[in-house]
Amino acid sequence: MFAFTRYTLARQFMVISFLILLVSMVIIGTWVGNQIERGVLERTAVFTSLYINSYVSHYLQGLSENDSLEPEDIESLDHLMSQSALGQEVVSFKVWSADGRIVYSSDPTLINQQFEDNPDLAPSFAGEVTSEISDLAGSENVYERRYWQELIEIYAPIWATNGDIIAVSEFYQIPDALQAEIQMAKQRSWLVVGATTLAAYFLLAGLVGRASNTILAQQTELQDKATQNQRLHDQVRQAAAHTTALNEQFLRRISADLHDGPGQDLSLALLRINSLAKGYGNLQIPKPDNQNMVDDFRRVQTALQSAMTELRDISAGLRSPEIESLSITETMRRAVRHYERKTRCRVAMNVADLPDSAPLPVKIALFRIVQEALNNGYRHANGAGQSVWLGREGEYLCVAVTDMGPGFDPESVVANGRLGLAGMRERVKALEGYFTVKSRLGEGTTVSALLPLTTPEVNYV
Repeated sequence: MFAFTRYTLARQFMVISFLILLVSMVIIGTWVGNQIERGVLERTAVFTSLYINSYVSHYLQGLSENDSLEPEDIESLDHLMSQSALGQEVVSFKVWSADGRIVYSSDPTLINQQFEDNPDLAPSFAGEVTSEISDLAGSENVYERRYWQELIEIYAPIWATNGDIIAVSEFYQIPDALQAEIQMAKQRSWLVVGATTLAAYFLLAGLVGRASNTILAQQTELQDKATQNQRLHDQVRQAAAHTTALNEQFLRRISADLHDGPGQDLSLALLRINSLAKGYGNLQIPKPDNQNMVDDFRRVQTALQSAMTELRDISAGLRSPEIESLSITETMRRAVRHYERKTRCRVAMNVADLPDSAPLPVKIALFRIVQEALNNGYRHANGAGQSVWLGREGEYLCVAVTDMGPGFDPESVVANGRLGLAGMRERVKALEGYFTVKSRLGEGTTVSALLPLTTPEVNYV
C-alpha cells in the first residue's frame, strides 16, 4: 500500500481504473453470456416445441375428453419416437396431465405414475414454454440419468382444438450442438466486451496521460516559482536583518557626529561663556544698563548648558552598547539599567527559559523595544509599576514591557501616528515578528513583541 501511494496520481488512477474496468468487464461479460445462453435456450425451446407438437398433438387430442390415452395412440407415439426423424432429435419424451401424472413416456414404466413435486409444470399449463439445461436430479429422471449427465429439458403446453391446454409435453435433447452454439456466441460477446473495455481504458489512459503531463508541467513551474519566491523571501529577511544592523550603525555614527561636532562646539562656547560670565561678575559696572547685559549673559549661559545636557542625552540614547557578545538576558538588563540610571526609577525584571544565543538583529530589536517602551512608560505614566518579562515561545523570543499608568486607547494612538509605537512596530515587522499593544484607560499598558529566533545572523560591517 505504501509503495502504491508513491506512484503519481495519474499512475494510481490508471491502476484503479484498470481494476474497475476489469471488474466491470467480468460482470458485464458474465451477464451478457447468461443472457445469450438464456436467449438461445428459449429460442430453441420455442422452435423445438412447435416442431414436436406438430407431430404429437394429433395423438394427444383424446386427453380433452379422457384422463388417459387410448392404446392405439400410445402405439402411434411409440412408433413416432422410435422410427421417425423426431426420435433422433428427442432422446426422451413425456406427456403430463394437470394432476402431475405421466400419461405417456418413451419409458413405458413411467406411464400412469404421479409426481406432484415437479414445479416446472405450472408455467406450461399457464401457456409458457420453459427450458433449461437439467442435471436430471428429478425423481422422474431415473431413465435419463442412466445414460446422460445433463440434457436440455423443455416443457411446452399441448393445445386442444378448442384452444384449451390439455397436457404438457416434456422432452429432452442432447445439449452438445446447442452448447457449442452458446459457447461461440459467448466468445463473440466476450471479444466485443473486452475490445470495448480496452478501447475505453486506452482512451482514458490517453486523456489522463495528457492531463497528468500538463499537471506535472504546472507543478514543476509552480515549484520553480515557489523556490524562487523562497529565495527572494530569504533575501528579504537577510536584507531586513542587515538593515537592522545598518540602522544601528547609522545611529552610532549620528551619536558620534553629534558628540564630536555640535557637542564640541557647544562645549567650547559654554566654556567661553562661563569665563566671560566670571569676568562680568567681577566688574563694578553701574546699573541698570550693564545689569541687563549680565542678565543676558546668564540666560545665554543657561541655554547653552541646557542644550549641552540635551545633546548629550540624545547622543547617549542613539548609541547602543556593544551587544554583539552579550547574551539575550544581558542585552535586556543593559537596556533596563541604562533606563534606571537616567530616570532613577526601578524596573522589575522576570526571565523565563531562554535559548543560549540569538541573532544580532534580534538582540538589537530587543534592546530598542525595551528602551523605547520604558521611555514611553516614563513619559506617559511617570514610570509607575514598570516591569519587563522575557521568555521563549517556540521559535520566537517573547518580550513584554508593562506599566501601571493611566493607560490609553491604542486605536487613537495609532490614528495619531506616534513615532514611539510606530518605530517599535516597524522594527518587529522588519524581522517578520509580531507586535501588540494592550491598554485600557485606568488599567495600564503592556507592549509585547515576538521576535523570530530564525532571523539570519549578521555582523556589523
